[in-house]
Amino acid sequence: MDLNAAFAARGYGAARPLTAPDPAGTPEGGARTAAGRFAETFAQTLAQADLRAQEAMTGSGDPHALVAALSEAQLAVETTVAVRDRVVEAYLEILRMPV
Repeated sequence: MDLNAAFAARGYGAARPLTAPDPAGTPEGGARTAAGRFAETFAQTLAQADLRAQEAMTGSGDPHALVAALSEAQLAVETTVAVRDRVVEAYLEILRMPV
């Protein structure tokens, strides 16, 4: 009986690292999630468009750079809205599932 308990404890100890959180997945490990990278890129794109618009209003910016930055910002916003719509749609589909 004692042998089985020791065997179980050894098996649990061997499996324990498999259930431990991945240190590379933590912010200290430097790895970021896809959603975090997406949000950061989205914010940078909008900031870049805002900067180009300010430069164009003061007369120091290139109009072609402004158009390109605004097009990128529009695409980023449309992509974000599409992703949000798909997430909401998936959530509503899960709510409709019978329990």
